[in-house]
Amino acid sequence: MDYNTITEPKQEKKQIILNSENKPPEAEIEYLAENGQYTTEGIAKYIRPQIVEIYVYKKPDLLTPSGSGSGIIITNDGYIVTNTHVIDNADTLIVTTSDNVVYSAEIIGKDAKTDIAVIKIEAEDLPAAVLGNSDEAETGEKVVAIGNPAGLSGSVSDGIISGVNRKIRTDAAGHEMTCIQTNAAISAGNSGGALVNMYGQVIGITSSKYIDYINLSYEGLGFAITINEAKPIIEELIATGYISGRVRVGITFFSSNEYTEAYFKEIFKFDMPKELKKSLLITEISDDCDISNTELKINNFILSVEGKETSDYSQLNEILKNYKAGDILTAKCARIVNKKIEYFEIKFKLMEDKSGNF
Repeated sequence: MDYNTITEPKQEKKQIILNSENKPPEAEIEYLAENGQYTTEGIAKYIRPQIVEIYVYKKPDLLTPSGSGSGIIITNDGYIVTNTHVIDNADTLIVTTSDNVVYSAEIIGKDAKTDIAVIKIEAEDLPAAVLGNSDEAETGEKVVAIGNPAGLSGSVSDGIISGVNRKIRTDAAGHEMTCIQTNAAISAGNSGGALVNMYGQVIGITSSKYIDYINLSYEGLGFAITINEAKPIIEELIATGYISGRVRVGITFFSSNEYTEAYFKEIFKFDMPKELKKSLLITEISDDCDISNTELKINNFILSVEGKETSDYSQLNEILKNYKAGDILTAKCARIVNKKIEYFEIKFKLMEDKSGNF
């Protein structure tokens, strides 16, 4: 027998019919309910165009963006609010609107303490957002977050308000802001985007920076700066480019906590004495501030200012609220010399803060 001539019997191809169809011609998407609330589809259709993509470029590479985020159009002629950390250190800013029109943007003002910034593009007849009253926000109320996570433009995620009037800081020494807590998905690219109620009103500015401070291991926690707290900051940034009436010491520091104690041991090679455990450990001193002309040096300590204990940002800020730029303050300080504490006193002048930094 010639085995080479043997062939397998031909199998018939199986026919499978899948059920598929378009939406019925008579089907209508409901965008606006009778009670004046938008549906989620309505928010996506009418409110999403009020959100833009922001791309940050830094020298020497001005061809590839070094970062991106979101922004909210707040006027028809091109003012846009976003987060300061989105545009930090930008040499060039590019804004793309929902209809894929590309604009160059300039920074009008930014405030690192609150993480709010305003930029401007030259345009007209833009779809400006309506700012709501965040004091009316209620726990359990349905909301939508709109932004550009991972460069996915115009992404919409819905959820509810999980909590109101949350006092949140950006980091351990950060400025405290009133935030809305939501379970609507918020990630890094959402920063500067909008938290919108179902009436299409912006009630919060989403910020991933406020998520990081809480704990990255917690899932489903997102925060948005309340629009009522953001509005006066936005208005002043547009008017003056900075927040007036603030003072600046000119120091960066670690507050009193276990991490500071670990840093101390790494630097000085012994455990932090109990006399220094309620103090500010100085890590940077700004050359443009009067305090740089004193004895205070990096890795020294400030124990008190005007006789009041200063072991964290909140305590220092409470003291500074009572003073203005130009005032002279006295601080009790300490330094480590041969593993012993040396105490000394400094006097420094408060500077006017136009930077929005600490």
